[in-house]
Amino acid sequence: MLRFSHNIRIISALTTALLLNSIHVNAAENDVTPDKVVSALEGTFGVTPGERRNHTKGTCAAGEFTGTAEAAAYSRSALFSGKPVPVVARFSLSGGNPKAPDTAKSGRGMALEFRLPNASLQHMTMLNTPVFGAAAPKTFLDLMIATRPDPATGKPDPEKVKIFKASHPDNAAQAAFLANNNPPASYANSAYWGIHTFKFVNRDKKTTLVRWRFIPQDGEQRLSDEALKSSPPNFLEQALIERIKKGPVRYDMMVSIGQPGDSENDPALAWPENRKQIKAGTLTISSAVAQKGAECEKINYDPLTLADGIEPTNDPILLFRSPAYALSFAKRSGGL
Repeated sequence: MLRFSHNIRIISALTTALLLNSIHVNAAENDVTPDKVVSALEGTFGVTPGERRNHTKGTCAAGEFTGTAEAAAYSRSALFSGKPVPVVARFSLSGGNPKAPDTAKSGRGMALEFRLPNASLQHMTMLNTPVFGAAAPKTFLDLMIATRPDPATGKPDPEKVKIFKASHPDNAAQAAFLANNNPPASYANSAYWGIHTFKFVNRDKKTTLVRWRFIPQDGEQRLSDEALKSSPPNFLEQALIERIKKGPVRYDMMVSIGQPGDSENDPALAWPENRKQIKAGTLTISSAVAQKGAECEKINYDPLTLADGIEPTNDPILLFRSPAYALSFAKRSGGL
């Protein structure tokens, strides 16, 4: 597997973070900055020095991805060359609590770093929910503030949460999905959505709006209500490790092709189910280990790390994630 300089990553992230101190990411009149959002995460979950501010609890994995000719017709990315591409993956739980129980009705993440030829990288950072819980950074910031534990009870103030829900309808769809669907029984039995809309650009420079998700070949399986109550707080990592001992875990990358009128810049709004879908490739996960000291631990899975042939939209959440991730990465790389 190709190797990349950890020191270069740290310097790049620190430089980015310093630049962020002098700019505001475009968040309209709300004046939401990466520093405010990262600080809000710290206020809600606390700080574990040297660790991510969000999706703190995670597991490292590795494997490869092989793209299809059908996807290559839409994107000139080397990801779809048909040749195996090394992948460093990370599975995780949403939130900044490193001891979050694996039974929590919160999001599960799958982050992928594809190591393409000529030291080029492609990142994908996904959730196991079809939509995101915010159409704009302000909603995410307000959610963190509303769910901050009350010092007197150690739990969020129900009235503040109620006010947040009533005033932020863009959070409703993801919240309903998490409330109505039990968490996965294994990382190997969960689908993961790319959440955002991206642009595929082919060799003729034709641009196509797309959304993607990874579907497990093992099938989707959620915890039963009984298992939700009886499962131990830390089972997901070991379940993945044990599953891989039996053979690789595979996911099909399915890409939905956008049509005129489909939401381009709102990750809180799902596309219609009847959109044309293509199989863009297969992800094969062949190993998994605890993240401490493993390869995925030091990677900043920046969703705007995109290789030629895949481009971002003007989705405000997508554009905001990159500088917020850089700031978080700079902090944890510095031992904060």
